[in-house]
Order: sequence, then structure tokens, then C-alpha cells
Amino acid sequence: FISIIQVRLVMKAHSFVRENVPKVLSSVKEKAGPVPIPRITQYLYFLFAPTLIYRDNYPRNPTIRWGYVATKFAQVLGSLFYAYYIFVRLCIPQFRNSSQETFNLRGLVLCIFNSILPGNVLILFLVFFAFLHCWLNAFAEMLRFADRMFYK
Repeated sequence: FISIIQVRLVMKAHSFVRENVPKVLSSVKEKAGPVPIPRITQYLYFLFAPTLIYRDNYPRNPTIRWGYVATKFAQVLGSLFYAYYIFVRLCIPQFRNSSQETFNLRGLVLCIFNSILPGNVLILFLVFFAFLHCWLNAFAEMLRFADRMFYK
């Protein structure tokens, strides 16, 4: 989790530097008045906005729809409970039965293959839906971020 956050912050810092260094260099080369340095509030907004491309200004919604935010956070919680249900009902019983028998490689491989579909595929779908759809849309709404073309 910490590695994922660090990679995200490095990618955002790279985008910030890549977008601002050419502006600063061209301004210094032309000696055209003050150097266009972005404000700290613009950078902080960029750190929390669900985008990896830095811009000085983003399109913003006029209001925050708090019902929409609550719905998205409820969907994240629902996804967590559903993932727990998948593990408890479909994955853990496979391994609980094998722990009572003597160890054999065939039984272990069968347990792993029987839990691949619910354990991996459904959990990956839930992670995609909960984080990339619900979590990012909730934060985009709270930040009044209007450009919601995440999947394009």
C-alpha cells in the first residue's frame, strides 16, 4: 500500500515538473517579466485530484453533491463486505478441509485451483469497482473535479 502511494506521488511530481519546467525556462530565456511559478494551492489540489496530468486550472463543478459522495462511499463499504463474504464462503472452506487431512501435493493444488475464480477474479473486479470507480469518483466530487473521463 505504501509503495503504491509512493509510486503515485512520484508520477504526480514528474508530471508537475514536466509541465512547469518548460514554462520557467522559456520565461527566463526571454526575460519576459516575472517567472510563472505555480502557487502551492494549485499543487495541493493536483495531489488530491484523481488525475496524473498537471494543469494550472481544471474544470470544476459549481456544487458538491453530498448524496452522490455518500452513495460512492457506501458502495466502497459494500464492496469490502462482499469481498469478506467471498473469502469466508468460497475460499477459506477449501483450505479448512485440507488442513484436517494429511498433506499431499494433489490436495493443495486442487484447493488452490478451486479458490482461484472466487479469490482472484471476483476480488480483482471488486478492487477495480471499489477503488477506481467509487473511491476516485467520491474524491472527484468532493474536490468539485469536473473532468470525469477516467476510463478514456
